[in-house]
Amino acid sequence: MAWEKLKHAFAVGPRSDQPLSEVQERIVDRLCQKIRERKMVPAAAAFLELSRPLNYIGAQGMHFLEPFATALFSAEEYREFALFLERRDAIDILQDRLNPDLSGKTESDSLGSDKTSTQPAGEDSSP
Repeated sequence: MAWEKLKHAFAVGPRSDQPLSEVQERIVDRLCQKIRERKMVPAAAAFLELSRPLNYIGAQGMHFLEPFATALFSAEEYREFALFLERRDAIDILQDRLNPDLSGKTESDSLGSDKTSTQPAGEDSSP
């Protein structure tokens, strides 16, 4: 009986089927743009992966600090970003938006074909 109650205590749900709100889309796009401008995509990707287990707790901390942070940021955008981080797939969404930069592709390239070369750059396929 006790096992049934504790069986899923630490289960993490699957990716959310709900689409991002328009405000969340705008915030995520702006965040990714700032990361690209500073040429920090690899560092951001590493940070996102390392902080994956803490993104929900971080979002809760943002809600706690909201009264102080809204003195510096728009209350709506700050709240929406905290709600975005509560999603279990928030890190995946950010990485998906930054991933084309990691591979050197543009967004238009990633929308085209799914063909990717497994051969390292600079190597010729001939023997």
